[in-house]
Amino acid sequence: MINLSKRVLTSLILIIIIYLSLINSSTLLIILIIISFSVLAELNLIFKKIYKKKNTARFLMTVLSLIYLIIFSLSIWIYINPFSDSKIISLLFLLLICVSTDIGGYTVGKLVGGKKLNKISPNKTYSGALGSFFFAILFGLLFIYIQKNILFFEINNIFIILIISLISQLGDLAISFLKRKAKIKDTGTILPGHGGILDRIDGILFALPTGILLISI
Repeated sequence: MINLSKRVLTSLILIIIIYLSLINSSTLLIILIIISFSVLAELNLIFKKIYKKKNTARFLMTVLSLIYLIIFSLSIWIYINPFSDSKIISLLFLLLICVSTDIGGYTVGKLVGGKKLNKISPNKTYSGALGSFFFAILFGLLFIYIQKNILFFEINNIFIILIISLISQLGDLAISFLKRKAKIKDTGTILPGHGGILDRIDGILFALPTGILLISI
């Protein structure tokens, strides 16, 4: 379970970095730009391996990725500005669900094992998927309870948590599919226990904009 410790440590460090980025808009903008360019560079390497001699397809996929990363960054930027305690806490809540989903899936999947979920990511199991939902609900509701004077959602709390966790898992599978097509294990080596930036935020990339939309209703 050494790898689990690395995943937890890396997740905590990333949450701290993101929290610090919420001090002011300039810091947040810099963090979003760094993340977007890092992810785009890693995606470009993946597309380069998948579309070896198809430059047009590779270019189109890179452009589409850039457009989505702009949408991802803008969704955060527009939601958080102007800064307020409630918006910062809400954003941390969404990130906590994504992190809990990742750690829950890895922990339960390793401890329980069982039938494989699909062929896209052979290491993922049904028990791991259930573990992802369980951890997300457990820590999500605990966070809501602790921050009950700040967090108020119009939609049912468990429904929000389940949707965010589901999208996070689907995002993980989507990137796993691309890595499988490119025949690589990790998108990079910058993060201990995870690989590249994309390996860590694959679920977050898809779940965060969805979560912001849900809690903004």
